[in-house]
Amino acid sequence: MMFERRAAMATLLADRPKNLFVVPGLGSCTWDAAAAGDDDRNFYLWGAMGGAAMIGLGLALAQPELRVAVITGDGEMLMGMGSLATIGVQKPKNLSVVVFDNGLYGETGRQESHTSCGVDLLEVARGCGILDVRQIDDQLGLQELAGLLAKSEGPLFARVPITPDDPPRVLPEKDGVAIKDRVRQAVERTR
Repeated sequence: MMFERRAAMATLLADRPKNLFVVPGLGSCTWDAAAAGDDDRNFYLWGAMGGAAMIGLGLALAQPELRVAVITGDGEMLMGMGSLATIGVQKPKNLSVVVFDNGLYGETGRQESHTSCGVDLLEVARGCGILDVRQIDDQLGLQELAGLLAKSEGPLFARVPITPDDPPRVLPEKDGVAIKDRVRQAVERTR
């Protein structure tokens, strides 16, 4: 089964607990997180291709009482693949990485990504030492994953196959300082 990405994001964030912070990857995942409901706990990325997993790791290590979910695309994960090795070594219990995989580099012209040519990000995550690795194949699995974002003893890595649709963009805050400040304030409010 392939999921419509905006609906998949909405499912993952529907019953979001107060302490779950989200680092949506560059482009589509950021727009989909904003479409699901702009939230001070979303650390939106603008121009940080390949950086979502490392930003999520930094937040998870700095704030171990929080839950952190990186929700990114296959293109960004491929660009930041080395981050999986660091996550596998650090083993933060409060970090989940979810990859929406449509087999395309959506932000640069929709060229085929390496996942459409056989690169298996699940095997890469396993090879990097991430023990909880999941392929999400149905709505029940997606709903289970949403619950795990709040309670898994991570790190957790999940691949969600998505359709190559391109819904209208919902653009959140673009100012990096404003995004940083509101995330910091949200962290303080959760304590």
